[in-house]
Amino acid sequence: MIRAVEAGVATPADIDTAIKATLGYKMGPCELLDLIGLDTQLRLCEAFYPVTLDVRSSAPPLLRRMVAAGHLGRKTGRGFYTYEGSSMFGG
Repeated sequence: MIRAVEAGVATPADIDTAIKATLGYKMGPCELLDLIGLDTQLRLCEAFYPVTLDVRSSAPPLLRRMVAAGHLGRKTGRGFYTYEGSSMFGG
């Protein structure tokens, strides 16, 4: 999903809308990643890839760039979406 955003195949909103509409989920994958934190997802990728050696488990470059820029999702007020006034760190 992050790779699809990175490749310009779809926007985060398009992906979330499609997943929610077709599968009946309450939130889409981009919304979920913003909720759990992009830094958390990066750590998961870094833990799983060495064990699985499956390229699908590796951290996409977009994820690394977002985390490096401090765009961690809801906790910083910006991730795939922007959350005005909701930063846990005062940003």
